[in-house]
Amino acid sequence: MSYKTYEEYTQPFVGEIKSNYLSILENIGEDPSRSGILKTPERAAKAMQFLTQGYEMDPQKILLGAMFEEDYDDMVLIKDIELYSLCEHHMLPFFGKVHIAYIPNGKIVGLSKIPRVVDVFARRLQVQERLTRDILECINNTLQPKGVAIVIEAQHMCMMMRGVQKQNSATTTSGFRGAFRNQETRNEFLKLIS
Repeated sequence: MSYKTYEEYTQPFVGEIKSNYLSILENIGEDPSRSGILKTPERAAKAMQFLTQGYEMDPQKILLGAMFEEDYDDMVLIKDIELYSLCEHHMLPFFGKVHIAYIPNGKIVGLSKIPRVVDVFARRLQVQERLTRDILECINNTLQPKGVAIVIEAQHMCMMMRGVQKQNSATTTSGFRGAFRNQETRNEFLKLIS
């Protein structure tokens, strides 16, 4: 499955989203006819469509499109996957890194597909806890590996810019299935990502 281009997200619903952003600008006291702001409603609408494109994508299809039979049963680790998402509570960004490992059970998946699955779920309004679970369950249910593990480390602008305003805080979430519930296997994974 291929990603839509930025331009492909400018067509559907851009008018409605644009007019909503125009109302927001007026309601916060900005002059929408000011030259620097003139195109902001359209730009913001296109950006929002791009940042939420995950709703239109099927993560299972991505994995199934690149699954191969392979007699390999040691850990496969993809670490430091860049993560960008929007907090569903304030629609402010959170960003960080994702580390994912799985132990194949007769099937492997193309390495680029794991980061694509991360993007599908991240390009929706999210909370980090659900994002962690969604990615974990999708990989576990689709690949049916002997085990799967995930750790997400992220910084949340809703905590940094507003509210408690803690610029140096980070949030870590994790999930483990199958063989990764074994302490030795889990420790190997955690050592490799540290």
